[in-house]
Amino acid sequence: MRDYKKYDIWKLGHQVTLDMHKLSQDFPKEEIYGITSQMRRCAYSIPSNIAEGCVRESDAEFRRFLIISQGSASELEYFTILAKDLGYIKQSAFSSLNNNVNRVKRSLNNLIKQL
Repeated sequence: MRDYKKYDIWKLGHQVTLDMHKLSQDFPKEEIYGITSQMRRCAYSIPSNIAEGCVRESDAEFRRFLIISQGSASELEYFTILAKDLGYIKQSAFSSLNNNVNRVKRSLNNLIKQL
């Protein structure tokens, strides 16, 4: 069984989740069940799927959960663009979050290729 906490990609995904949660606290209250909820779910889906995949029996199953994490990262990338365009995120916060989301996507892609 793999230890998900040893994976740098899990650590980065966890940090993105923490950053996203903090950033979204300032979103408009009417978005609590909309974009706020959706972005938070996308963010925590990344490290949670990595963690779940680590306890699977085979590399193929682990790979499947990494691909799910990749999908969540792409979804989060879109929502960061939307939040910026709606004026919920300043450019500097967007750039930082977007860079980290893209690092997650690249790292996931590299790990998937290794399996």
